[in-house]
Amino acid sequence: MPPGSPPLSEDRVPLVQQPSGPHLHTPYVPADQSPPELTGRGLVLGSVLGILFGASSVYLAVKVGLTVSASIPIAVLSIAFFRAWGRSNILENTIVQTVGSAGESLAFGVAAALPALLLLGYDVDLMHAFLVSALGGVLGVLMMIPLREGLIVQEHGTLTYPEGTAAADVLVAGEEGGTNARTVLLGFAVGGLYKLAYAGLRLFKEVVGTALGWVETTAAGVARRVGYTGGSLSMEISPELLGVGYIIGPRVAGITVAGGVLSYLVLIPLITFFGAGLEEPLLRTDGVLIRDMDPDTVRDAYLLYIGAGAVATGGLWSLVRSLPTLAGAFRRGVASWRASRRREAPLVLLRTERDLSPGVVAAGSVLLVLTMWLAPPLHLNLLSALLIVVCGFFFVTVSARVTGEIGSSSNPISGMVVATLLLTCLVYLMLGWTSAEDRFMALTTAALAGIAASNGGTTAQDLKTAWLVGGTPRHQQVALFVGVLTSSLFIGGVLVVLNRGATATVPESHPGQHVSVLSDETRTQSTYAWAVSETALAERGVTPEQLKGPLWKQGLEVAEGPGGALELRGWSAWPVERVAATDVRLPSGQSVKVADLGAVTAGPERTWRVGYVRGAETPLPAGTYLVDEAGSIHYVVDPGIGGRITSYEGQPLTRYPAPKAQLFALIIDGILTRKLPWDLVLVGVFIALMLELCGVSSLPFAVGVYLPLSSTTPIFVGGLVRAVVDRVRGGPSAESEFSPGILLSSGYIAGGAIAGVLIAFLEIVSDGAWTQAIDIPARLGDTALARLFQDSNAWGLGIFALLTALLLWTGWKGESGVPDREGKSTP
Repeated sequence: MPPGSPPLSEDRVPLVQQPSGPHLHTPYVPADQSPPELTGRGLVLGSVLGILFGASSVYLAVKVGLTVSASIPIAVLSIAFFRAWGRSNILENTIVQTVGSAGESLAFGVAAALPALLLLGYDVDLMHAFLVSALGGVLGVLMMIPLREGLIVQEHGTLTYPEGTAAADVLVAGEEGGTNARTVLLGFAVGGLYKLAYAGLRLFKEVVGTALGWVETTAAGVARRVGYTGGSLSMEISPELLGVGYIIGPRVAGITVAGGVLSYLVLIPLITFFGAGLEEPLLRTDGVLIRDMDPDTVRDAYLLYIGAGAVATGGLWSLVRSLPTLAGAFRRGVASWRASRRREAPLVLLRTERDLSPGVVAAGSVLLVLTMWLAPPLHLNLLSALLIVVCGFFFVTVSARVTGEIGSSSNPISGMVVATLLLTCLVYLMLGWTSAEDRFMALTTAALAGIAASNGGTTAQDLKTAWLVGGTPRHQQVALFVGVLTSSLFIGGVLVVLNRGATATVPESHPGQHVSVLSDETRTQSTYAWAVSETALAERGVTPEQLKGPLWKQGLEVAEGPGGALELRGWSAWPVERVAATDVRLPSGQSVKVADLGAVTAGPERTWRVGYVRGAETPLPAGTYLVDEAGSIHYVVDPGIGGRITSYEGQPLTRYPAPKAQLFALIIDGILTRKLPWDLVLVGVFIALMLELCGVSSLPFAVGVYLPLSSTTPIFVGGLVRAVVDRVRGGPSAESEFSPGILLSSGYIAGGAIAGVLIAFLEIVSDGAWTQAIDIPARLGDTALARLFQDSNAWGLGIFALLTALLLWTGWKGESGVPDREGKSTP
């Protein structure tokens, strides 16, 4: 790795590495001064910003398995907002930054682990998500209270806490007239409007790309391969992924996209080539042959297992590689805590030395164990609750010290969660706890411990910031509890909104197979008889089969009714007049109304029962299904997060891959059900080991193997922009956490992610009506402009180039928010 480069990211991307040398510390605000600190407006503003950046972190975590440090943007915005409302002080801004950063630290654990429930055949419950987030976060804060004196104070100069030190620098700069919040707000506005333009208004394509080869049939009926069959190139022209790439830099971005290149330009073409002659389905319960699969279907059927094996190996390798550091960190952390407890305390503690009392820690820990054990939504037993507290204490201690030594990016949170999950599953296996309910409990156990570890490292950074600027520890700790609880109220909701907004109910039958759990829930489906006119179809040169895709896009399914006649089906109770007036875009580009092709009349409603597949007793993929009264499966309710169906009738479905959740579900299934295709998993394992032997960090590469190439390509573009800016501005050290390029990228991420969440929310509350109403190409009908918006790769790339150019210009020419010695901002 080149000198000065940030360490390779695992889960969270810090934005600066600025170690401070050992020296005696004098806080910016002396201990004998007590300016307003824990104010109501500070807690409110911090909570709002924490929810905002927590929501964007949830979005990123389910999309690419990463989150980005939010401390610096929150500190910058706090300074700007309070400056607009009247002068504030540095300690009040520190409280805002502390409350706000809690949302981002919780978001990763929640969004990385809880979607695995969807892959195990459960749903994400709001109360379960809130309790996991809140209890895990509170555990992380509680465990850090007795460690503060030893880790933050006594080892100042030894533990640098780079992110916490950088946040203190920004707060001091803001107190002295520096920082530039306009850059963050500009990025937020541009990212949000850009996302709305393509995800809401549909003014350009969300994903641009092309296949590099295909199979065509000659006039003689012979199949002929053309080009590089199975290969494809694609890119999601996304503001948030562009921003992530800029922040993590060219090296990590390059390694990540290299994993996508291996998947889409090597492994998928190889599987397509060798599987083209197979006459039997391979690892498929639906009977689909490899020769009939497109690249995305091959990825879903085979590459996901290879990628999951690589990601698991990368996470465990990072944990094993860190074991000496982790063991030493825990040993030294406990020793520091004991030494601080033995120190004779003065009769009157200085303001800057006052922590919450040990009684709060003891009572809080006991209360946590009881709450986790007795709270019905968690379904935990006493053994699991105790395991969470033990693992939580160990990993919080380790996490706090590792982030102090080498920063958040090298803190192996995923490895800690994997270790907790492996330990829990092995204990359960020895006790014979292998049911579906036990798998639910194992995931909850690991999620709580992982959130505690994640929040422990962030809490340590915040306590370091407060100590450097002269904050009061007990006020800081209270603010952390407030941040945890307020963010927890919304993080689970964001996860639910993203999932439900992209959930698709897709026709799917499995003759002879039945769900493992048949619930009392039902879903009602509206039907409409459609007397299609053969003459109307012939005039427009289409068949009913060609209408399935366009009508599916409009929320209507074309199917045969009980008597064999065509009917339309929908999950919304639309009046028949609305169905008849629905616009259908034909393959020729012409738009017609449903009624122009045949009369539509209201039909009877159908009621389906909801069933779940959980466990190893059936070959069906785990998930939610709709069945008739006889128990026959007719539909799969494919979740938006981690869903296995990427398109239907030629229409792409919005999907969030959630790579870390897929990994956790893989581990649980692998140990407790033993039904994985281990050959494919082991291919991923050895790919990761090969990279480590070559001296390349395997985890970002493995994430690239797992994610679609369309997700890693914009990250790579952002990394290339960062490389240009670094060269022009004088190297990576010039791009500090409060540089203009970083601040604009943070705005891109937050704006784009929040816009994505809002669009998903509109989809839910209006049953798709509002998102269809703002679909500009649908309103334009059969016009050249509509075809340009929907079909042109060049148009989408051109708009993305403008977004990229703005980032390049800002990073190159923008003013830094840090004042020089004369009080002026430096370029």
